[in-house]
Amino acid sequence: MSYAALAGLFLLPVLLVTVLAAMRRRPGPRWWLTTGATVAVLLVLTIVFDSLMIAADLFRYAEEDLLGVRLLLTPLEDLAWPLAAGLLLPSLWLLLTPQEER
Repeated sequence: MSYAALAGLFLLPVLLVTVLAAMRRRPGPRWWLTTGATVAVLLVLTIVFDSLMIAADLFRYAEEDLLGVRLLLTPLEDLAWPLAAGLLLPSLWLLLTPQEER
């Protein structure tokens, strides 16, 4: 299985939870801005630190399983995990927190 397929399998349920949370709770602009900023910070940190770890040869990827797109040294597929975390946790919070406490 390619890294992109694995990332897609992992991201699909996360995106479904995010869509469900957005449809059921209709978050305001502040939620979207905060969630977007969180995802952006996680993505930048992942790109920087994964690139440093790859440059230090701490780990390697099977090149034939990658799409070939890299940001610095970080394969595009590696960004699925911080994207998922940055979307899933706020979405679950939105769904599981009683309406009056938000």
